[in-house]
Amino acid sequence: MNLGQLLQHGQPHPDTEGRLIAHARGYELFGAVFFGGLRPHAYVRLARLSGARPGDRVLEVGCGTGYLTRRMANAVGPGGSVLGIDPSAEVIAYSRRKTPEPHCSYETGVGEALDASDGSFDVVVTALTMHHLPEVLRPVALREMYRVLRPGGRLLVADFRPPRTRPVRHLITASAGHVMANYRVDLLDGLIADAGFEVRGRGEVRPWLRYVQAARSERTS
Repeated sequence: MNLGQLLQHGQPHPDTEGRLIAHARGYELFGAVFFGGLRPHAYVRLARLSGARPGDRVLEVGCGTGYLTRRMANAVGPGGSVLGIDPSAEVIAYSRRKTPEPHCSYETGVGEALDASDGSFDVVVTALTMHHLPEVLRPVALREMYRVLRPGGRLLVADFRPPRTRPVRHLITASAGHVMANYRVDLLDGLIADAGFEVRGRGEVRPWLRYVQAARSERTS
């Protein structure tokens, strides 16, 4: 089973045109294999790069099976809170079963229409989610992330970095599909800046991720 078979379009959430995870356990196994044993290190690093501190209120958009959400919960501790949202009811149910911590919760929802008040989070993170959205919805989702961050709040966006060599690119196409093999992750900086953020850093996390760090201006006007 390749990644395309683990994803589906449309239901169960009616409010997004993005691709949904259809098989939670299969997706989790695919992720473990895809990262070649480096996933724990990669996601702990993402949690650090987010700048989340003990006591922070964190939102993860497109949380999937909650792998990063749980690492964010470790970063903010019992005095903070982490909410993971995903349009797939199956992965939300899976994540709830995997996460007993009361300060880490999950809800069904979509990035392009966040059910949260303005300025209600200190940190927003999203990983391996943007490429699942149609291009027209990516700016919409980023503007929503801007809206729900408090002034001075921090954003971390991490997404798939396509391989640079042709043989590995062919392998990714076969296992994960054309979208991932040809994804323009380099466009994230501009999209994030256009949404109103101040881009503050960028880099790579082995083996497959490129990240952008940004913040909402302290100014409220």
